[in-house]
Amino acid sequence: MYRILTVVGARPQFVKAALVSHALRSRPDCTEVLVHTGQHYDRGMSEIFFEELAMPAPDVHLAIGSGPHGQQTGRMLAALEEAILDVGPDVVLVYGDTNSTLAGALAASKLHVPVAHVEAGLRSFNREMPEEINRVLTDHVSSLLFAPTEVAVRNLAREGIVGAQVVRTGDVMLDVALTAKSRLRGEDASFGRLGIAAGEYVLATIHRAENTDRPDRLRVIAEALETLARDMPVVFPVHPRTRGMLERDGIDLSGRPGLHLCEPLGYLPMLSLESSARLIVTDSGGVQKEAYFHRVPCVTVRDETEWVELLEVGCNRLAPPTDAASMLATIRDALDQPVADWPPLYGDGRAVAQIVDALVAHLETSSANGAKEVVASTV
Repeated sequence: MYRILTVVGARPQFVKAALVSHALRSRPDCTEVLVHTGQHYDRGMSEIFFEELAMPAPDVHLAIGSGPHGQQTGRMLAALEEAILDVGPDVVLVYGDTNSTLAGALAASKLHVPVAHVEAGLRSFNREMPEEINRVLTDHVSSLLFAPTEVAVRNLAREGIVGAQVVRTGDVMLDVALTAKSRLRGEDASFGRLGIAAGEYVLATIHRAENTDRPDRLRVIAEALETLARDMPVVFPVHPRTRGMLERDGIDLSGRPGLHLCEPLGYLPMLSLESSARLIVTDSGGVQKEAYFHRVPCVTVRDETEWVELLEVGCNRLAPPTDAASMLATIRDALDQPVADWPPLYGDGRAVAQIVDALVAHLETSSANGAKEVVASTV
């Protein structure tokens, strides 16, 4: 029986882990222990995703909460080390590029437990992004790297990570989106509540530290969205971090004509709003891909993106928030963009099966070669 300790902590990771956890738990040769770090902790950012995606409740909840990067990652590292020692897993499975990802990977590698990384090989090539540091460090301590695209495989090769440890699987988020699509209604209740019509609004999401931590960029984004909303309704689910930073900077968007502010949405309502939007404006990596899945044009409010293939095929474009006029010009150009028959980029919807098969094969090989015992040590 193989023991897999899965680390999740943030909203995108719940989405990515949902089907993989289900697949692992359906196998007679696997036992999964799901550890929630508590990086995202309120209902709208955590519990509702477990419910909608039918995820098992966490076996261990660390309740770390928010905090500065160093403090948060350090607390996670200490708590995850204890969890790994208690469970004694054969592998630690991590997702994406958050502080939970890095803490899980570091804790496991320090205890000589193999790390498997879902969404390996992504690079924005901007080391000022905390997510980029998390991606690079996690990849370099991982024993098994699940790359969603050929671009990701090439990125790893440039850093000397090659061979059987790198497996191109496609993107697990496509699997989840295809599974969820059958559960979506043509029109979510949010439409009626917000007074908008399908295909006649822009959906916006903003939460990245590079935008929210800098008042100059946050003000540009707020001005651009407020101006855009005068011409076309803008639905803006406000991330708790973003809400706090708007208040910090004295930016009040309430009551602006056409700008519909709401609390963060669950996965299914969000997917419904994405699929029926005229355009999506975001700084989220996951939302960029979901826009592509739904064949909705996207504008990414960042200086670069780790999903470079979306730029290459023309379904996404960058709009760095340096001034509102240029950001608005990019958004309006995108609104005029005809929806094209974009080529397939993220596999065939079988990423989950490939991840689980490769993970079990790796564990079988490791078992045959003699697995190392998990031990704590000090230097």
